[in-house]
Amino acid sequence: MTPTIRLAGESDGERIRAIYAPHIRESATSFEQRLPTVAEVQRRVAATIETHPWLVCEHEGQVVGYAYASSHRTREAYRWSIETSVYVDAEYHRQGIARGLYESLLAVCRLQGFRNAYAGTTPPNPASVSLHESMGFESIGVFENVGHKNGEWHDVQWWARPLGVHPSNLASPLSIAGARSYERWDGALRTGESTIRL
Repeated sequence: MTPTIRLAGESDGERIRAIYAPHIRESATSFEQRLPTVAEVQRRVAATIETHPWLVCEHEGQVVGYAYASSHRTREAYRWSIETSVYVDAEYHRQGIARGLYESLLAVCRLQGFRNAYAGTTPPNPASVSLHESMGFESIGVFENVGHKNGEWHDVQWWARPLGVHPSNLASPLSIAGARSYERWDGALRTGESTIRL
């Protein structure tokens, strides 16, 4: 069965939580220290899905990875900039899922009219470095010793890539509903599916 990339819904909360859990419990890839409940994950999806995409990759009826965009900062002048995150079930690593989700996520965000994408990674993480470089991100600096987790201080390496031109006058980004009204929506959402090797 061909894997599909689609918008996440609240019903995906349990699988999203299960995929996210090892990154909280076993590593510093996430600086979150307590595993959110399923209800909290559902709340997070519901709170942002009107303005920023949450995508899941589904294979044989099960969510095997997810990616989402969020506001880079809350002040209004930042509204064209996003931060991105992607997580994949450990059983499905190295099968193009992260890249496929990223390709779709950035395509949807470009369709919405966002202009800048940023991502933070916790070194050392060569797989994440390789992914971001392959997606056209460039390293723009390191926040040293910015987070303390599991008894250690950790750096965060920041990555950036443009999503479009930067004119002096432009409209605010579209909502998800607004972007879905475009004929290009389905193509943008499914951009990364051909990258996945399942």
